[in-house]
Amino acid sequence: MKRAHVFVVIVRAAAAILVAGVSTGAAAQACGSLVNAYGPFDYRTQKQQLAIVEKFHFTPDVESLRHSSTSALGSDLDYTLRASPNHHRALNSMANLALRQKTERPRGAEYTVDCYFDRAVRFAPDDGLVLVIYGVYLSRTNRRAEAVRVFEQAKKREADNPNLYYNLGLVYFDLKEYANALENAHRAYELGAVLPGLRNKLQAVGKWQDAPARNGAAAGAASGR
Repeated sequence: MKRAHVFVVIVRAAAAILVAGVSTGAAAQACGSLVNAYGPFDYRTQKQQLAIVEKFHFTPDVESLRHSSTSALGSDLDYTLRASPNHHRALNSMANLALRQKTERPRGAEYTVDCYFDRAVRFAPDDGLVLVIYGVYLSRTNRRAEAVRVFEQAKKREADNPNLYYNLGLVYFDLKEYANALENAHRAYELGAVLPGLRNKLQAVGKWQDAPARNGAAAGAASGR
């Protein structure tokens, strides 16, 4: 039990380093080298090389967590994420598997979920979508302050992603920071978010206000255009 506790402390320290936006040798030691027998490949630009990995280890059944292709779902997802550390869909599935199993390290996985995100950021530090997915995971595990920091970092790379602002708005709402929740809600809906949940939540506590008209739109209305 003592060794397990030490391992969790080390991994949480690596997660804190990731949240702070810094990658160090300590994080690499805690969450493993990125060297792999096959790859690693960037999910954004090298999907052709990942076709064989997905055929055998990231099937639709694995992605949806119905059943594994090998020994365990965690093993298949681990194989995929070692071949492509920033594989967005596999990261999302690994996070969902951990939530379903109520553990930080799913059965068959080599690392904790925090470590898989650490590895993704070390591999592709310019991939903002990795941070969006991580922020959602942090918010779903009630680590809201960390989620805010990760989402705010993600804005540097995903400035036009409505899902980022929507989920950040939800976190701010849960923290009762209603002004920030409203600001991010306005941005999310401006970018095309369609889910009404965030707006409904703000309306329910009397904190919703329609977004102010932009100067150009206001001038157009005044002139009858």
